[in-house]
Amino acid sequence: MAGLPGTGKSTLAGTLAAKLNGVVLDKDLVRAAVFSEAWIEYSREQDDFCVDLLLQAAQYLANKTVPPRFIFIDGRTFSKRYQIERVAEHAASLGCPVKLIHLVCSDGTARHRLALDHVAKNRDFALYLKVKAAFELIEHEHLSLNTDGGLNDSLIRQSIRYLRGE
Repeated sequence: MAGLPGTGKSTLAGTLAAKLNGVVLDKDLVRAAVFSEAWIEYSREQDDFCVDLLLQAAQYLANKTVPPRFIFIDGRTFSKRYQIERVAEHAASLGCPVKLIHLVCSDGTARHRLALDHVAKNRDFALYLKVKAAFELIEHEHLSLNTDGGLNDSLIRQSIRYLRGE
C-alpha cells in the first residue's frame, strides 16, 4: 500500500485483507508495540527497522503450510524508490509477486482525514506536505486509485481485480 498519509491505505488494506483471506502487517502498530513512547522517534532508521520486522513476519507467514493469500504491508508511504525495492527484493527471495496499490486524494481530503486520531502521533498535515514534496515517481508496476470519494465498491473491485491479475 503506497500513498501519502491520509489517503486511505490502512482502510483499504483492512478491507482487502478481510475479503481476500489476507493479513495486514502495519508498521505503525509494530513500532508502537516494540518501542515505548519515550523511544519512538519517527526517523528513517526506525521506519526501516520496523519494515524489516514486517518483512520477517511476512516471510514467517509465507512459509506456513497454508499461508495467507495476500500479505499487505501498511503504515509506510513508499514514497522513496529504495522502500519499494526493499520489499520487492524480499518478496522475490520468497518467490512471491509484488502488487503495489498507490492511493491518492486531494490535499483537502487528506487534511480532513489527518485530523482524526491515529497510532502514529506524527501523522498530520505538515507531514503530508513534507512527504508530498519529496515523493519519488513510482516506477514499479502499480494500480493508482483516487480516494477522494472514500472507500467504495468500485475501488474495492478494481483493487481485487488488480491483485488477482484479472
